[in-house]
Amino acid sequence: MKNADIRALSIEDLKTQIKTEQTSGQTMRFAHAISPLENPIRLKQARKNVARLLTELKRRENEQATNSAN
Repeated sequence: MKNADIRALSIEDLKTQIKTEQTSGQTMRFAHAISPLENPIRLKQARKNVARLLTELKRRENEQATNSAN
């Protein structure tokens, strides 16, 4: 998922996407433990996507907190 796509999501969509990415990453890790995945780089990509989504969510929450404080 590209950063531009992530910025276009609403906060609720971000939270939903985070849950989806986390569960798919966990499923891939379990599947990889049992038998190797065809493309193990997808595990790394899933972790990075979750990190990008969480970063954007925190940025927006901080932005809202700053705006409400002023």
